[in-house]
Amino acid sequence: RSVWNTTNLINHNININESLVAELLDNGNFVLRYSNSKSFFLWESFDYPTDTLLPGMKLGWDCNKKLNKNLTSWKSLKDPSSGSYVFAIETWKVSHGLILDQGQLRYRTDSTYSSFMNITETEEEVSHSLKNNTTNVSSISILQMTYIGSLRLMELVGEEMHIKLYYPNDFCDIYNVCGDNSYCNFNNKGRQNCLCIEGFQLGHDQYVSSLTKTKRRCVKKSYSSCHKKEFKKMKNMKLPDTQYTTVETKVGFEECQKKCVMSCNCTAFANVDMGTG
Repeated sequence: RSVWNTTNLINHNININESLVAELLDNGNFVLRYSNSKSFFLWESFDYPTDTLLPGMKLGWDCNKKLNKNLTSWKSLKDPSSGSYVFAIETWKVSHGLILDQGQLRYRTDSTYSSFMNITETEEEVSHSLKNNTTNVSSISILQMTYIGSLRLMELVGEEMHIKLYYPNDFCDIYNVCGDNSYCNFNNKGRQNCLCIEGFQLGHDQYVSSLTKTKRRCVKKSYSSCHKKEFKKMKNMKLPDTQYTTVETKVGFEECQKKCVMSCNCTAFANVDMGTG
């Protein structure tokens, strides 16, 4: 099967009078460039990730190149063909990483994710790349979408491999596992269960996917005046999907709370920095 051929050069407006060079760079990027140009690449493998993110690579949307870069798992441990799991980047403001299985959203990254990833959100790109969190020049970090559907951050030091992060960890990492107005919690026996947020209680059963499957949902105990709100502080919570929320990046915590109080459509607010409380 042909994955690249010389006819692709037409799409890049190649000057056939210039000599071309194919080069494997020190960072693992395989590039095609003119012989007299070291910085301009006609094509590069970093634009087409497989299952592994290396330092210097980016995931997400590149508007200039019109590329959406994802990680796709292997089919099995010994079969490198494309599997069913994909790690993709949201394009919404305050973007997250998403793990999808056969196109269905299964997991969304939490606050620990931003501690090892650089997140860039501009008009030109929405991209995530690995941070350099080590001073050891002989080490290298890589992020892998495994064939079993887990995201694995590894640090290679010489011939030794150390797993720095493994995601998902437990039942609570499943996307929207508890539904609206509720949260996933560990009980004193180490088991995970779903609880309603304070001020809410379990209501009637709700149809989920068919007439034979229902799910209890949390509903408000009582309805108060629009501008008489009481907020309950919740720690270690994931931010909601920002596709249908308002994001204010230039206001402080108190001003954000005031804006939420004055809007009847606002039911909660959070710090935009996923790494804080």
